[in-house]
Amino acid sequence: MSANQYNAESIQVLEGLEAVRRRPGMYIGSTGSRGLHHLAYEIIDNAIDEAGAGFCDHISVTLNQDGSIAIEDNGRGIPVDIHAGKKISAVRLAFETLHAGGKFGGDTYKTSGGLHGVGASVVNALSESLTVEIKRDGKLYRVEYLHGGELKSDLKAVGKKIKGTGTTVIFKPDPSIFKETTTFKYDTLRSRLLELSFLNKGLTIILTDLRGEMKSETFSQQQGIIGFVEHLMKEAGVSAVHKKIIYFTGQKEDVIMECALQYSDGEDEALHSYVNNIPTDEGGTHESGFRTALTKAFNNYGRKNNLFKKEESLIGDDLRDGLTCILSLKIKDPQFEGQTKTKLSNLEVEGIVQSLTNEGISQFLEQNPALAKQVINRTLTTCLLRLAAKKAKELKKKARDAEVKALSGKLAACSGKDKNRNELFLVEGDSAGGSAKMGRDRRFQAILPLRGKVINTYRAKLDKILENEEIRSIITAVGSGIGKEFDLEKGNYARVCIMTDADIDGAHIRCLLLTFFYRYMKPLILNGRVFIAQSPLYKVEKERGKITRYAFDDGELKQQLKELGKTAKVSRYKGLGEMNPEQLWETTLNPANRRMIQVTIDDTLEAERKLRILMGDQVEPRRDFLMDNIVFTDDDM
Repeated sequence: MSANQYNAESIQVLEGLEAVRRRPGMYIGSTGSRGLHHLAYEIIDNAIDEAGAGFCDHISVTLNQDGSIAIEDNGRGIPVDIHAGKKISAVRLAFETLHAGGKFGGDTYKTSGGLHGVGASVVNALSESLTVEIKRDGKLYRVEYLHGGELKSDLKAVGKKIKGTGTTVIFKPDPSIFKETTTFKYDTLRSRLLELSFLNKGLTIILTDLRGEMKSETFSQQQGIIGFVEHLMKEAGVSAVHKKIIYFTGQKEDVIMECALQYSDGEDEALHSYVNNIPTDEGGTHESGFRTALTKAFNNYGRKNNLFKKEESLIGDDLRDGLTCILSLKIKDPQFEGQTKTKLSNLEVEGIVQSLTNEGISQFLEQNPALAKQVINRTLTTCLLRLAAKKAKELKKKARDAEVKALSGKLAACSGKDKNRNELFLVEGDSAGGSAKMGRDRRFQAILPLRGKVINTYRAKLDKILENEEIRSIITAVGSGIGKEFDLEKGNYARVCIMTDADIDGAHIRCLLLTFFYRYMKPLILNGRVFIAQSPLYKVEKERGKITRYAFDDGELKQQLKELGKTAKVSRYKGLGEMNPEQLWETTLNPANRRMIQVTIDDTLEAERKLRILMGDQVEPRRDFLMDNIVFTDDDM
């Protein structure tokens, strides 16, 4: 058929699971490490749903030597009888058909994390092999698949007089789909299973790694989300302002809400929200309702008990400083934005959560007056600082105007006005910055050279951070503000690209900048606007420069030498400053050739843990982490 012809034969229909294999990103977000672990979470969530329904109290997750993962629960076991409409067993229907499951209606599951009905079938579609074993009615049943859902062995009973019930799913990710990696990370799974144990009080979860030296951990939290708050406070290394954790629960219509919170002497907020055990990192209507009610409840109590002066009144920002909170909801029919479920969009939930929160907190404060006074005094400290800052607003404006004027001599701005295209490159060193300014495309690329290493913003107070000239320059150039005042829509650039040398110092500067973005400009990362520019380590030349190639690591260098021969000349770049403008454009700036790593947050709790290790003030954990995770070469010594 001619390429110019467009008729009925042009329309393709993808049968069965072929649509998933053809467009995996639509179902699991990506085919990188995040998507790989999403497969495990889909099966784990099914087991958690059994626990939530009251039929399961034990889950085990095992990483096998052959690269597969096994998830076992002692729930009811997936039904094995024949489905009347489809004429195949219910378990095959669940693993072979999209949008098939027991979570769309009825009373099988009152709440569930996997409401799209694609979890099990998507895992099957993206697996090299998958086996399901079910214990029901005193028998052990097994069904096996290969190559993304091809039936290897139909469902059959393989054992009799079996005690107990439950489901075991063993699958091995397909390397033709997950080309980046098919290796499950123990720490990533550990973080998720730990939070699930807190969210499901009394549930026992065992994680076992049979690869290399065997290790196993058991998670079972009898305090539930109260223990979760204690754990987060301990991990953050902050002291509680009040010993007793504020805890309340409530139910209205089809929403069950549970909340625990505590205030510390720190500055950071750690609010983690969940809907049906799914972390909602981007918040949503439940968080909006909670924040509104939190402010209202504290203001009402403070005024009623004469704890405020006339000019004092708490706003939402006053209640964020030092707050550690777990907000967990169980909803019958949640609506998420996207299959990866990061933001709740049910409009009716906002009012329900607001009502339950206002009632729960008000009642708790009335019953604990001494605690209420401690918390309100803590929030008033932030309030008074805000009022003082308001009075100094004009002075700060003048200082900002002066900063913008000073930046004009440092920032090489782009000429284009399209904020959806423009890029800001943060370049290590004046020398590299000069080359980048000359080599860039002035229409959409802006260059901001950075001198030395910026301040470590993980532990430093905000006033000290703002004294750092490089940090102030970044804030002014990005244009979105910082912290609670950050507004993504006010930003000047679609991408902020970190460009540092390919050495240890460059890596350290990247860590410092990423720490700053994570703490004070997190929406930039969450919206995929922060990138790391990859610069080459080697230049390979032959025939006196007539042939020039670049290698970004030792593996590429070996390949280049294999193709060009041993007579090729190899030069190792010690830094970006050694590149002339043309080379910098060709290797690092040109959108057609460059390599960029988009910075993402796969797991918020794990990201915070690693930041604390790498950027905190404890030497031993940082040394242990570096020794376990970093491979040093002779060039680093």
